Amino acid sequence: MKYPSKKNQAAWKVWRQESIVNYAYLVRHIASRFAMRLPASVLFDELMSAGSLGLIDAVDKFDPGKHVSLETYARYRIKGAILDELRSMDTYSRSMRKKIQDISRAAKTIENEKGRPADDDEICAALGVDLETYQNMLTDIHGAAVLSLDDFIKTKKNDISSQTRFSAGLNSDENPEADFYRAELKSILVKTIKKLTKKEQIVISLYYYDELTLKEIGEVLSLTESRICQIHTAVLMKLHAGLDSYGT
Repeated sequence: MKYPSKKNQAAWKVWRQESIVNYAYLVRHIASRFAMRLPASVLFDELMSAGSLGLIDAVDKFDPGKHVSLETYARYRIKGAILDELRSMDTYSRSMRKKIQDISRAAKTIENEKGRPADDDEICAALGVDLETYQNMLTDIHGAAVLSLDDFIKTKKNDISSQTRFSAGLNSDENPEADFYRAELKSILVKTIKKLTKKEQIVISLYYYDELTLKEIGEVLSLTESRICQIHTAVLMKLHAGLDSYGT
């Protein structure tokens, strides 16, 4: 149905209702993707509820003059609403967040010294742990690491609003509130990603651009889901380190 003028309230209300119904499938799809990498304590219904509010918000704020398509805009707002809900739950423990800070700090120190992203052996040496322990740490903190990087980016530019997130910075050209900031962020992300190994770049591309699950990426690369989880978390820590000087 063609987008009607809001001046025609009757037609707009019909369009609004039909749009919410037509794109409701996105809420379940996106919530399911989140659920695959979250603790069992997070109820799927809570993700669905937050995502539904995101969809309604997208429909109400959609402007065909600013946004490429309602579907693209809805995906963005649904993901953002679910992330905000997860953040409000404070799902992850203080010790887990400390692990993220320790790994990120080590990665940043090594990058400053070497002029490139740190490799696993270097981070292990900086943390004083063996490779197996480090990989287990990456597995434990995976979900929290995603939120941590989102929080980091958001707090660097508090004036922009909570709509800006790492995944949006990678995967969308659409954020009317922060076009300039997002262009700058994308430029920094591209430079940082180019420094990653080929395998790490593939994982990022498949996870954020193609939206494959960790299991699906493992099948593509002939690696276990656990190993892909570890690689993805390590990449997030390196990106966190690469973005550390941004906005300061």
